[in-house]
Amino acid sequence: MITVHGFSPSGNCHKLRLLLEQLGEPYRWVEVDSSQGQTRTPQFLALNPNGKVPVIELDDGRTLSESNAILYYLAEGSRFLPADRWQRAQALSWMNFEQYSHEPYVAVARFIAGWTPLDSPRRAELPALRERGHRALAVMEQHLRTHDWFSGDDYGIADIALFAYTDVAGHGGIDLQAYPALRAWLARVRATERFVALPEPDAQAAQRIAQTA
Repeated sequence: MITVHGFSPSGNCHKLRLLLEQLGEPYRWVEVDSSQGQTRTPQFLALNPNGKVPVIELDDGRTLSESNAILYYLAEGSRFLPADRWQRAQALSWMNFEQYSHEPYVAVARFIAGWTPLDSPRRAELPALRERGHRALAVMEQHLRTHDWFSGDDYGIADIALFAYTDVAGHGGIDLQAYPALRAWLARVRATERFVALPEPDAQAAQRIAQTA
């Protein structure tokens, strides 16, 4: 059985939970609160010297980090990874887009809004993060006007990778109203079999999000 070391509010960690649930694979979840420094302990650093979640641990002791690499590993041989060479490359292209052009802005805006104090100097970053986040969403919107999915002809790991933080972009003050094709795609993902939603932020994070302009 695979063990997932992850922080439940994290979109990067939730990607793995969603795929494992949809695969119907048994797994063990170990909660690691990165907001409380639990990824910097000697025990965790022995699993991932980079000190980040998620990490999966196999029965034989091997570990794998980086959420999209883990998605690729877990999806091998399943319907969630395209068999066609070109479509598989396209899926990987969108997963790289998620990590380099989407997550650093959409996810970071969410983190600052919900998990930093209201007087944190990092809140000065929010306007620029939101602007860059909207650029990424506009690219996704353009693709979705003529395609149903990011993983080829069917739903798959590129959709899971992009869904996690896009669905909660509003937590960081990034409004999705201007993106009708994207919102329709979000609804399609939510309608997939065995879908599980990202947990709601805890009360403190939710209060900060509500107070963030």
